[in-house]
Amino acid sequence: MEASAQFADIPEANAAELQRQSPLAMAPFATASLSLATALPTNHFFQQPKISALFSGQPTAARVPTQASSLAHLSLSSAVCPPPSKISFKSTISANPLQSPLTLGPHRPLDPSSAAGLRKCSIVLFRADLRVHDNECLNAANNESMSVLPVFCFDPRDYADKSSGKAAFQASFALESVADLRNSLRSRGSDLVVRVGRPEEVLPEMAKAIGADAVYVQREVSKDAVKTEERIEAAMKDEGVEMKYFWGSTLFHMDDLPFKLEDMPVNYEGFQQKVRGLEVRKTIAALDQLKGMPKRGDVEVGELPSIADLGVNPIVQEGKAASMIGGETEALQRIKKFAAECQQQPNKGINNVYGATFSCKIAPWLTSGCISPRAMFDELKKTASNAISAAIKPSDGGDGDGGSSWMMNELMWRDFFRFITKKYSSPIGAPTTVGAGALA
Repeated sequence: MEASAQFADIPEANAAELQRQSPLAMAPFATASLSLATALPTNHFFQQPKISALFSGQPTAARVPTQASSLAHLSLSSAVCPPPSKISFKSTISANPLQSPLTLGPHRPLDPSSAAGLRKCSIVLFRADLRVHDNECLNAANNESMSVLPVFCFDPRDYADKSSGKAAFQASFALESVADLRNSLRSRGSDLVVRVGRPEEVLPEMAKAIGADAVYVQREVSKDAVKTEERIEAAMKDEGVEMKYFWGSTLFHMDDLPFKLEDMPVNYEGFQQKVRGLEVRKTIAALDQLKGMPKRGDVEVGELPSIADLGVNPIVQEGKAASMIGGETEALQRIKKFAAECQQQPNKGINNVYGATFSCKIAPWLTSGCISPRAMFDELKKTASNAISAAIKPSDGGDGDGGSSWMMNELMWRDFFRFITKKYSSPIGAPTTVGAGALA
């Protein structure tokens, strides 16, 4: 006979005596008499009629094997818990994350690649930075925004002298540069919105249409350009849109200068001494893929205007000027071509190949921002520095540091004029500086 059957037939009065006589047999167990009506509340778990009927009557001293009853006595005797009156599924952690106190406060992560930390929409206003390479303004907007609207405005004020040959060349070069920029942006998944009008009038309407949070723009140095920036900023302030400025038109970054702009030397020699040995920032690689255009507002990109649309008299251009094609693509090709010329004719003399004609070889693209001074310096330093160094003679201004120093000197002249122009772009009666050999 099994032990459980034996223990079931023994009266409860003799249970203590049996436990005293056989302590090993009873050791793992305790004695208790359980009622299923108490252990299993029928009003919650057994709602079906057929099942609840089994327990409808009052159980009469249900015999439970003393091993099980002893175990129940050990585990339940210390505290008697009344059956719950109602089953509850409440939790201290909300199933709805919006109700969790940990997520009530706004949070912008430090990593701008996270969607929660990005601006909803931004505008990039291209001016004299018509390029995708080494363009901090464009890269920052794409890294900090969910969608980006690139814009270029043909400002009628830039073509005030409409009948001159200079205005026609300027307009033609700008149209070619803007067309090349649009192609570059399209190849990277974006586009370029083109308008004819004043930026301070065009941008507020666009910002309102797309719900822009900020306008990204590169600072310029001329008095007219600075006034335009002030007008744009005032218009954006009325719309509650932030202005974010960047610097990218010089070899040395303005923030890296060892002096405040108002303390800048007014002569090149003093400027050269101050910045000698200053480190040039690394160029910024072009993004392979750009953020898409904002869907809100349904802004049309617009067609490129003609020279006549800008109010400029289109005249026939002759000579070398007619062969100058605007755009970043052309600028990069010219730099590579120029480097190849340096390598092929290292002993021809700096003035014959590089010096006297160097400015007209690249200056228009630098002025329009189709290439940055840093990108040009890096490219020539990598491919043509030795060739230029071999061609430099004392009469050419060589100082023994080789071709890199010659290129640095040329670009430093350009930096000097841009910084000094920036210094006096707002005050009236700015002093005139005199120099030679600088790039435009």
